[in-house]
Amino acid sequence: MRFRALSISGAYVIESESQRDGRGTFTRTFCASEFGSRGIDTRVAQTSLSSSPRAGTLRGMHYSAASSCEAKLVRCVHGRAYDVLLDMRRSEATFGHWCAEDVSRDNARAIFIPAGVAHGFLTLEDETDILYQMSAPYDPVAARGVRYDDPAFGILWPSDPAVISERDRTYPSFVG
Repeated sequence: MRFRALSISGAYVIESESQRDGRGTFTRTFCASEFGSRGIDTRVAQTSLSSSPRAGTLRGMHYSAASSCEAKLVRCVHGRAYDVLLDMRRSEATFGHWCAEDVSRDNARAIFIPAGVAHGFLTLEDETDILYQMSAPYDPVAARGVRYDDPAFGILWPSDPAVISERDRTYPSFVG
């Protein structure tokens, strides 16, 4: 695995190497010792799968309150998405900064999202599935979010969403 640091403190793109033969491919997607050697929390308390049948589906920008912070490892297992991270940690020099990566089944990239960093994505193909591994179980009381189009952050999306939940569309404007 190759780890590439992103512009947000503690966030990484993890590029897996696949072995290919007549049967297809075999890809190692997680290794506790390789993640741990970079100070990445290797606990997996919950795994979830997000399936979006339509291109242009936007999910995010979600994070957890400090009382229930969860780190996430996300990977696109089918289709393609524009994956966005937004640092909501006031203690970090990268607070308020965002970065994005194209993730797909074909490029086999995973994104490590540190606790306190908001996450969202826009599907770029129909039938896109995103697999999440989280260091803490989902806690609806601690769930937080910011608007995907909040001018306070200026996130550049490749297109306007065609499908978005009412909750994600109506998060209040960020007040610093």
